[in-house]
Amino acid sequence: MKICSTLAGVKVGDGQPVRLMGVINVSPESFFKGSVYSNEHEITEAAQKMTVEGADFLDIGAMSTAPYLDTRISEEEETRRLVGAIRLIRKWSPLPISVDTFRYAPACAAVEAGAVILNDVMGLISHPLIHQLTPQLQGLILMAHPSLKQNTALASPVRNTKSILRQSLQQAVRAGFDKKKIVIDPGIGFFRKTKMDWWKWDIDILKQLSSFRTLDVPVLVGLSRKSFIGKLLEEKPAADRLPGSLAATVAAVMNGASLLRTHDVTATKDAVRMAEIFRQDD
Repeated sequence: MKICSTLAGVKVGDGQPVRLMGVINVSPESFFKGSVYSNEHEITEAAQKMTVEGADFLDIGAMSTAPYLDTRISEEEETRRLVGAIRLIRKWSPLPISVDTFRYAPACAAVEAGAVILNDVMGLISHPLIHQLTPQLQGLILMAHPSLKQNTALASPVRNTKSILRQSLQQAVRAGFDKKKIVIDPGIGFFRKTKMDWWKWDIDILKQLSSFRTLDVPVLVGLSRKSFIGKLLEEKPAADRLPGSLAATVAAVMNGASLLRTHDVTATKDAVRMAEIFRQDD
């Protein structure tokens, strides 16, 4: 059975090229400073560049959600950052805009400003009013977050992550969201408090990515320049993790990823296209 969803009119999944989501952060707190754009010129230039390079979506974040950083800002500040960036990007890029937030008020403001996809790292657990946004959204990305389940120290990485994602999917469907407009994300880098080393958790998820097909929705992987890569490559800082990111990207594609969230569109696109050549069709 082919697994495919449609995000803002773009088909993602079996029978489609692996799609790319370019990351534009307007959060100075973000772990990779090279992804942060701090003024109108930088934001505009980044949006235009990623559009030309071949991104399928642009993902806008205004508050870092890295689990090992203290980056919480007020909802008012997150909203201000998001709305300004989204309005600006809408003028310069035709690509569908995804908003990376788990808070309801910033999500509502972002959608009103022009975002059409919600990328929720909390998998809807902090969006009790999601049904009010459902009619306006053209896509939903649900990430597995360890706070949804208390036994992450006990269950295997894949079994635990699938259980969390299954709950998020059920909540989305109950809120009236079409499952054919949903993509799931196993949350690389977020599972830090487990009985196994956190980077081994991430490796296990990537090795067994194909097992997530049983949830019947395409899989997004966000691994670009993340800390497990630095950990495995002699503690390299984020600025030096591009080669490691590309190698991990190839592994993700070979194991079934349908959408990649990346800071480096051109390099990732080349790696993805080469991986697709060698990937066996399902």
